[in-house]
Amino acid sequence: MAAGMKHLSKTFVWILMGLIMLSLVGFGAISFTGSNSSVATVGDQEISIEDYYREMQREQRALQAQTGQLIPMSQLAALGMDRQVLSRLVSIAAIDNEVEQLGISIGDENLLKEIVEIPSFQGINGEFDRESYAYALSNAGLSERDFEDDLRRESARTLVQGAMMVGAEMPTTMRDTITSFIGARRSFSWVQLTNDETAMIALAPTDAELQAYYDANPDQFVLPETKEIAYVLMSPDMLIDQVEVDQDTLQALFDERADELQAPERRLVERLVFSDEEAAATAKAQLEAGGTTFETLVEDRKLALADVDMGDMTIGALGAAGQDVFAAQVGDVVGPLPSDLGPALFRINGRLEARVTLLADVEAELRDELATGRARRLIEQQAEEIDDLLAGGATLEEIADETDMELGQINWTAESSDSIAAYNGFREVAAAVTVEDFPAVEFLEDGSLFAIRLENVLPARPEPLKDAMTKALQGWNDEQRQNAITTQANAILARAEANGSFDENLDVNDEVGLTRTAYIDNTPADMMNQLFEMEPGELRLVSDENSTVVLSLKEILPAEENSDLTELSDALQAQLNQALSQALFQAFAQDAQSRARPTIDQQAINAVQANFQ
Repeated sequence: MAAGMKHLSKTFVWILMGLIMLSLVGFGAISFTGSNSSVATVGDQEISIEDYYREMQREQRALQAQTGQLIPMSQLAALGMDRQVLSRLVSIAAIDNEVEQLGISIGDENLLKEIVEIPSFQGINGEFDRESYAYALSNAGLSERDFEDDLRRESARTLVQGAMMVGAEMPTTMRDTITSFIGARRSFSWVQLTNDETAMIALAPTDAELQAYYDANPDQFVLPETKEIAYVLMSPDMLIDQVEVDQDTLQALFDERADELQAPERRLVERLVFSDEEAAATAKAQLEAGGTTFETLVEDRKLALADVDMGDMTIGALGAAGQDVFAAQVGDVVGPLPSDLGPALFRINGRLEARVTLLADVEAELRDELATGRARRLIEQQAEEIDDLLAGGATLEEIADETDMELGQINWTAESSDSIAAYNGFREVAAAVTVEDFPAVEFLEDGSLFAIRLENVLPARPEPLKDAMTKALQGWNDEQRQNAITTQANAILARAEANGSFDENLDVNDEVGLTRTAYIDNTPADMMNQLFEMEPGELRLVSDENSTVVLSLKEILPAEENSDLTELSDALQAQLNQALSQALFQAFAQDAQSRARPTIDQQAINAVQANFQ
């Protein structure tokens, strides 16, 4: 019977194990023991499920390090990380396939040399440690054979990449062209006419002229999108009259602020400590005889004045030396006097009178502070009740009638900053509110309570001329001034073209050998760009809203040979060479991948992603 039970137990165990194995068949992508062992085949190379899973984990951890939160598979897929990982693995496998076809390998000796030089595999003596090697691979979930095969492939891949990239050199034509462009120089003269320097007679436009300017410049007269908002507001200032502050509370706050409001008489003091009374007395005698100075005494002790500065001190803080220090005049050196560090000389650098503040001096300020604080608490107490009223369907008008809140209205735009729109809290709510939103209680930075209702949204629209009269008059006058400057500048240019030079009475600026990156203060931003488009002898006007410049190009100069330009040229050539190397290797990788004809097992990829944590 016992034998039968034993046989039955074994049979039951095998049945149970079979059921467990059967239940795990659908999870082969995670246990990596399913029927699909790879997610892709590239030539003779396979991208294993383990490799794909590991690379996805690396991307997930990298994003987690950047964002501080775990990114699920759904978000990784939405970011395209799964496709990037697969593309990278296919590219590497294609190169490995090409390397294998070429028969390139680093050999066992080179492989061993690389392994023993990896710091993670070294012991405390800095030499290769077999146990550290096995332990590190075990933690990484790798067998020694898999790791060494990976290292062989990576090293061989690096050899091929180096052979493709080393020695690639871009022709110098591009480098020289770019360097010449950057270093090119111009010598020129220029005359500037500014708005402030141009005399204008104040003119009043006719109605027709003003209308014509308004019609010609519609972009200047556009009202932004405007929200017509009704609101109710309860601020601490509105409730201050309802708050009483008793004298005892006021006195308590005054006493609490005693350290801020009262300050005893103080002295700005420097203290030089000596080893004994005799050394301090000798130093004081030298000072009195004029044989030295306090600064010299400090320097002789290898100290700086900052080392002996005590700052502002009260009489009590100076201890036994306090009475003598406070009895001295500013500039005096007194001592030797006792200190907690030994005999010392004290120099008095300044006198700070006592600050005495009476309650009457700050009563109004403290009363307002207490009243405002209590008013805020009153508002907080009413907030829940008002919010319940709004939630129950009460209108803002009804709230204003039944509570201490006041009803108001504002035409709000993103540029509004007056009245209640001066508060960030109101601007944020106003920007987000829609016609469908119901009013709700919100707080402002100063403790005020408010609620808003959007009445209407006015889209961006032309501003009527009658409302934009001031702006139109200013614009019309600016245009007249600019026209006058342009006329004056054209006359200067015409005379310069006729005479071959600027008039002698003009303030002419001469520049020699400036590059296109040169900056000349208070000139039009586009001046240097236009200058480098000109030919020698050419004159041109360049304007912006502040001034107009008449340019005369004298000479085109080549780039100046100097160390900065040489360094720039060398760095540029190195970048171009690197770009060429990378392009060559990329072309090689793409060709290798095309010839390897990758095939993707989407079912295996889906299985990994479905069970990815």
